[in-house]
Amino acid sequence: MKLYDFALAPNPRRVRMFLAEKSVEIPVVQVNTREREQFQASFMEKNPLCTVPVLELDDGTCISESVAICRYFEELHPEPPLMGTDAKDKAIVEMWNRRCEFNGYVPAAEAVRNGLPMFADRGIAGMPGGVPQIPALVERGKQSLGRFFEMLDRQLADNAFIAGQALTIADITAFVTIEFAKRIEVALPESGTENLVRWHGEIAARPSAAA
Repeated sequence: MKLYDFALAPNPRRVRMFLAEKSVEIPVVQVNTREREQFQASFMEKNPLCTVPVLELDDGTCISESVAICRYFEELHPEPPLMGTDAKDKAIVEMWNRRCEFNGYVPAAEAVRNGLPMFADRGIAGMPGGVPQIPALVERGKQSLGRFFEMLDRQLADNAFIAGQALTIADITAFVTIEFAKRIEVALPESGTENLVRWHGEIAARPSAAA
């Protein structure tokens, strides 16, 4: 088993944090997407969509998509539970993780992809070139992130973590999104998000944040 990773990319970081919270270690292979190694034929055989992370099992099966990989390890290593416990809890965790993806991570990714010079001809992940940037998506992404921060702050007013009283994959997705947003110079507001700032500091202090 091995994980195809890129240390600077946010989606692989979600998997690394998840594994760290599980105290699971597996071999890692770096795929430098800045050097476009994801478009090499050998990697495209593992993931035709040309994105990281990818988990390759011992039987040759390759699993891409961060949450799918996390689900695989949740089944293998159920403790501590990071994707919920009973039916209700699992649904709530899934709900909040998807909210964090759609309302935070996706807008951040759009802003980064359409704003940073390194993606000048790759406005969509996994495309080798020829996809121009859309500058308007940068401002829209930043505005969406502002609403995302407000949503999280309201949720964290009565909850220690995003999906309730225990750390879950939703916290990992939200934390990685906030860190990712720094690449487009979007930071947590200095005031008005005290609950979110408290939570962010606590997550940043966990050993998994350095994974």
